[in-house]
Amino acid sequence: MASIKPFLPLSPSLKQAILSPSPSSLISCKPTFDSSVSLPISHSNRLPRLVAVSVAFNPSGNFDISLYDDDDDSSKVSPPMPPSDGRIEVVIDNDVISRLDLSPFHSATGITSPSSAETKVFLERTIGFTINYTREDPHDLRELSEFPDIRLWFVRLDATYPWLPVVLDWRAGELARYSAMLVPHQMSMRMGVVFNPEALELFIMKKVFVVYSWLKQHKVPKPRLKTSDMARMLGFGIGDELFDLIDQHQGAPS
Repeated sequence: MASIKPFLPLSPSLKQAILSPSPSSLISCKPTFDSSVSLPISHSNRLPRLVAVSVAFNPSGNFDISLYDDDDDSSKVSPPMPPSDGRIEVVIDNDVISRLDLSPFHSATGITSPSSAETKVFLERTIGFTINYTREDPHDLRELSEFPDIRLWFVRLDATYPWLPVVLDWRAGELARYSAMLVPHQMSMRMGVVFNPEALELFIMKKVFVVYSWLKQHKVPKPRLKTSDMARMLGFGIGDELFDLIDQHQGAPS
Protein backbone atom coordinates (compact mmCIF):
# COMPACT_ATOMS: atom_id res chain seq x y z
CA MET A 1 0.00 0.00 0.00
CA ALA A 2 1.27 3.47 -0.80
CA SER A 3 2.31 5.59 2.14
CA ILE A 4 3.15 9.26 2.61
CA LYS A 5 5.20 9.91 5.70
CA PRO A 6 3.92 12.27 8.40
CA PHE A 7 6.11 14.85 10.15
CA LEU A 8 7.48 14.55 13.68
CA PRO A 9 8.34 17.24 16.24
CA LEU A 10 12.04 17.99 15.93
CA SER A 11 14.41 19.57 18.42
CA PRO A 12 15.63 23.13 17.70
CA SER A 13 19.13 21.88 16.94
CA LEU A 14 18.06 19.20 14.48
CA LYS A 15 18.70 20.17 10.84
CA GLN A 16 16.77 18.38 8.10
CA ALA A 17 16.43 14.80 9.29
CA ILE A 18 13.81 12.38 8.08
CA LEU A 19 14.36 8.77 7.04
CA SER A 20 12.07 6.79 4.75
CA PRO A 21 10.66 3.38 5.81
CA SER A 22 12.54 0.36 4.52
CA PRO A 23 9.77 -1.90 3.11
CA SER A 24 9.72 -1.69 -0.68
CA SER A 25 5.93 -1.44 -0.67
CA LEU A 26 6.07 2.04 0.82
CA ILE A 27 6.32 5.14 -1.34
CA SER A 28 8.75 7.81 -0.22
CA CYS A 29 7.54 11.41 -0.09
CA LYS A 30 9.89 13.15 2.29
CA PRO A 31 11.92 16.30 2.79
CA THR A 32 15.39 16.09 1.32
CA PHE A 33 18.10 16.29 3.92
CA ASP A 34 21.75 16.08 4.91
CA SER A 35 22.75 12.45 5.40
CA SER A 36 24.57 13.18 8.64
CA VAL A 37 21.45 12.84 10.80
CA SER A 38 18.48 10.52 10.49
CA LEU A 39 15.22 10.02 12.33
CA PRO A 40 12.87 7.05 11.82
CA ILE A 41 9.21 7.93 11.47
CA SER A 42 6.19 6.22 12.95
CA HIS A 43 2.69 6.69 11.55
CA SER A 44 1.26 6.90 15.05
CA ASN A 45 3.10 10.13 15.90
CA ARG A 46 1.32 13.49 15.74
CA LEU A 47 2.51 17.04 16.15
CA PRO A 48 1.72 18.37 19.64
CA ARG A 49 -0.87 21.12 19.57
CA LEU A 50 1.21 23.61 21.55
CA VAL A 51 4.44 23.24 19.58
CA ALA A 52 4.36 24.10 15.90
CA VAL A 53 7.37 22.73 14.08
CA SER A 54 7.89 24.70 10.89
CA VAL A 55 9.56 23.63 7.69
CA ALA A 56 11.09 26.75 6.21
CA PHE A 57 12.05 27.32 2.60
CA ASN A 58 14.01 30.17 1.19
CA PRO A 59 13.26 31.37 -2.36
CA SER A 60 15.92 29.06 -3.77
CA GLY A 61 14.11 26.02 -2.49
CA ASN A 62 16.49 25.13 0.35
CA PHE A 63 15.08 24.52 3.78
CA ASP A 64 15.90 24.51 7.44
CA ILE A 65 13.97 23.04 10.39
CA SER A 66 13.77 25.04 13.58
CA LEU A 67 11.34 26.10 16.30
CA TYR A 68 12.46 29.68 16.72
CA ASP A 69 14.28 32.30 14.68
CA ASP A 70 16.96 32.75 17.31
CA ASP A 71 17.96 29.10 17.70
CA ASP A 72 21.35 29.79 16.16
CA ASP A 73 23.35 32.53 14.57
CA SER A 74 22.64 31.56 10.96
CA SER A 75 22.59 34.45 8.55
CA LYS A 76 19.37 35.68 7.04
CA VAL A 77 18.03 33.94 3.97
CA SER A 78 19.66 35.01 0.73
CA PRO A 79 17.58 36.93 -1.83
CA PRO A 80 16.48 35.06 -4.96
CA MET A 81 18.48 35.20 -8.15
CA PRO A 82 17.46 37.70 -10.85
CA PRO A 83 14.80 36.67 -13.39
CA SER A 84 15.91 34.26 -16.09
CA ASP A 85 16.68 35.80 -19.46
CA GLY A 86 13.75 35.71 -21.86
CA ARG A 87 11.17 34.58 -19.37
CA ILE A 88 7.52 35.49 -19.90
CA GLU A 89 6.49 38.24 -17.50
CA VAL A 90 2.92 38.49 -16.20
CA VAL A 91 2.20 41.93 -14.71
CA ILE A 92 -0.72 42.40 -12.34
CA ASP A 93 -1.88 45.31 -10.19
CA ASN A 94 -4.58 46.21 -7.66
CA ASP A 95 -7.28 46.57 -10.29
CA VAL A 96 -6.55 43.22 -11.89
CA ILE A 97 -6.38 41.54 -8.49
CA SER A 98 -9.63 43.05 -7.19
CA ARG A 99 -11.52 41.83 -10.28
CA LEU A 100 -9.91 38.36 -10.26
CA ASP A 101 -9.00 39.16 -13.86
CA LEU A 102 -6.77 36.57 -15.53
CA SER A 103 -6.49 38.45 -18.81
CA PRO A 104 -2.94 39.75 -18.07
CA PHE A 105 -1.82 36.14 -17.79
CA HIS A 106 -3.57 35.26 -21.03
CA SER A 107 -2.08 38.25 -22.85
CA ALA A 108 1.47 37.64 -21.67
CA THR A 109 1.51 33.88 -22.27
CA GLY A 110 -0.85 33.56 -25.22
CA ILE A 111 -2.75 30.86 -23.36
CA THR A 112 -6.47 31.12 -24.05
CA SER A 113 -7.58 27.86 -22.44
CA PRO A 114 -6.07 25.16 -20.19
CA SER A 115 -5.43 22.96 -23.24
CA SER A 116 -3.80 25.63 -25.43
CA ALA A 117 -0.45 25.89 -23.64
CA GLU A 118 2.69 25.46 -25.74
CA THR A 119 4.37 23.15 -23.27
CA LYS A 120 7.94 23.10 -24.58
CA VAL A 121 8.04 26.88 -25.05
CA PHE A 122 7.00 27.56 -21.47
CA LEU A 123 9.37 24.96 -20.05
CA GLU A 124 12.27 26.61 -21.89
CA ARG A 125 11.39 30.27 -21.30
CA THR A 126 9.60 29.91 -17.92
CA ILE A 127 7.01 32.31 -16.47
CA GLY A 128 7.32 34.94 -13.75
CA PHE A 129 5.10 37.53 -12.09
CA THR A 130 5.50 41.24 -11.44
CA ILE A 131 3.02 42.32 -8.76
CA ASN A 132 2.49 46.07 -8.69
CA TYR A 133 0.43 46.23 -5.53
CA THR A 134 -0.28 49.49 -3.71
CA ARG A 135 -0.94 49.00 -0.02
CA GLU A 136 -3.80 50.96 1.56
CA ASP A 137 -1.55 51.58 4.53
CA PRO A 138 1.97 52.59 3.47
CA HIS A 139 3.23 51.32 6.82
CA ASP A 140 1.85 47.83 6.23
CA LEU A 141 4.92 45.59 6.33
CA ARG A 142 3.24 42.36 5.24
CA GLU A 143 4.74 40.43 2.35
CA LEU A 144 2.66 40.18 -0.83
CA SER A 145 1.84 36.54 -0.09
CA GLU A 146 0.17 37.65 3.15
CA PHE A 147 -2.53 39.78 1.47
CA PRO A 148 -5.80 37.82 1.10
CA ASP A 149 -6.84 39.52 -2.15
CA ILE A 150 -3.53 38.71 -3.86
CA ARG A 151 -3.70 35.14 -2.66
CA LEU A 152 -7.26 34.81 -3.96
CA TRP A 153 -6.13 35.89 -7.44
CA PHE A 154 -3.48 33.19 -7.43
CA VAL A 155 -5.98 30.64 -6.13
CA ARG A 156 -8.14 31.32 -9.18
CA LEU A 157 -5.13 31.16 -11.50
CA ASP A 158 -4.03 27.85 -10.01
CA ALA A 159 -7.53 26.39 -10.24
CA THR A 160 -7.58 27.24 -13.96
CA TYR A 161 -4.03 26.10 -14.73
CA PRO A 162 -3.05 23.57 -12.03
CA TRP A 163 0.12 22.54 -13.92
CA LEU A 164 1.54 26.07 -13.79
CA PRO A 165 4.20 25.46 -11.07
CA VAL A 166 6.31 23.33 -13.43
CA VAL A 167 6.79 26.18 -15.93
CA LEU A 168 7.60 28.92 -13.43
CA ASP A 169 11.03 30.56 -13.14
CA TRP A 170 12.30 28.37 -10.29
CA ARG A 171 15.80 29.85 -10.06
CA ALA A 172 14.37 33.33 -9.45
CA GLY A 173 12.14 32.12 -6.60
CA GLU A 174 8.85 32.09 -8.51
CA LEU A 175 7.96 28.55 -7.43
CA ALA A 176 8.49 29.35 -3.75
CA ARG A 177 6.45 32.57 -3.99
CA TYR A 178 3.69 30.87 -5.96
CA SER A 179 3.52 28.13 -3.31
CA ALA A 180 3.32 30.77 -0.59
CA MET A 181 0.25 32.21 -2.30
CA LEU A 182 -1.51 28.86 -1.95
CA VAL A 183 -0.11 27.24 1.21
CA PRO A 184 -0.55 28.53 4.81
CA HIS A 185 2.73 29.99 6.04
CA GLN A 186 4.48 32.59 8.12
CA MET A 187 7.40 34.87 7.30
CA SER A 188 10.77 34.64 9.02
CA MET A 189 13.62 37.13 8.64
CA ARG A 190 16.16 34.33 9.04
CA MET A 191 14.46 31.47 7.20
CA GLY A 192 12.22 33.20 4.68
CA VAL A 193 8.85 31.56 4.03
CA VAL A 194 7.87 29.14 6.82
CA PHE A 195 5.20 26.78 5.48
CA ASN A 196 2.73 24.70 7.44
CA PRO A 197 4.41 21.31 6.85
CA GLU A 198 1.29 19.18 6.44
CA ALA A 199 -0.37 21.71 4.12
CA LEU A 200 2.80 21.91 2.05
CA GLU A 201 3.03 18.14 1.79
CA LEU A 202 -0.54 17.89 0.50
CA PHE A 203 0.08 20.74 -1.95
CA ILE A 204 3.21 19.08 -3.32
CA MET A 205 1.55 15.69 -3.72
CA LYS A 206 -1.37 17.22 -5.61
CA LYS A 207 1.02 19.05 -7.93
CA VAL A 208 3.05 15.88 -8.50
CA PHE A 209 -0.06 14.07 -9.70
CA VAL A 210 -1.18 16.97 -11.90
CA VAL A 211 2.20 17.90 -13.36
CA TYR A 212 3.36 14.35 -14.10
CA SER A 213 0.16 13.56 -15.98
CA TRP A 214 0.30 16.89 -17.83
CA LEU A 215 3.89 16.35 -18.94
CA LYS A 216 3.12 12.84 -20.15
CA GLN A 217 0.02 14.05 -21.98
CA HIS A 218 2.17 16.57 -23.88
CA LYS A 219 4.92 14.00 -24.48
CA VAL A 220 7.60 15.96 -22.65
CA PRO A 221 10.82 13.92 -22.32
CA LYS A 222 11.66 12.57 -18.84
CA PRO A 223 8.44 13.63 -17.09
CA ARG A 224 9.48 11.84 -13.90
CA LEU A 225 12.71 13.81 -13.65
CA LYS A 226 11.01 17.16 -14.27
CA THR A 227 8.28 16.41 -11.73
CA SER A 228 10.81 15.24 -9.15
CA ASP A 229 12.90 18.37 -9.70
CA MET A 230 9.85 20.52 -9.02
CA ALA A 231 9.15 18.73 -5.73
CA ARG A 232 12.83 18.89 -4.78
CA MET A 233 12.83 22.66 -5.20
CA LEU A 234 10.39 22.72 -2.28
CA GLY A 235 12.43 20.25 -0.26
CA PHE A 236 10.68 16.97 -1.05
CA GLY A 237 11.98 13.81 -2.70
CA ILE A 238 9.63 11.67 -4.76
CA GLY A 239 10.44 7.98 -5.27
CA ASP A 240 9.96 6.08 -8.52
CA GLU A 241 7.48 3.81 -6.75
CA LEU A 242 4.91 6.60 -6.80
CA PHE A 243 5.30 7.16 -10.53
CA ASP A 244 5.03 3.40 -11.08
CA LEU A 245 1.68 3.38 -9.30
CA ILE A 246 0.43 6.35 -11.29
CA ASP A 247 1.40 4.64 -14.54
CA GLN A 248 -0.27 1.38 -13.50
CA HIS A 249 -3.54 3.07 -12.56
CA GLN A 250 -4.10 5.91 -14.99
CA GLY A 251 -7.02 8.20 -14.24
CA ALA A 252 -9.54 9.27 -16.83
CA PRO A 253 -8.28 12.21 -18.93
CA SER A 254 -9.80 15.57 -18.01
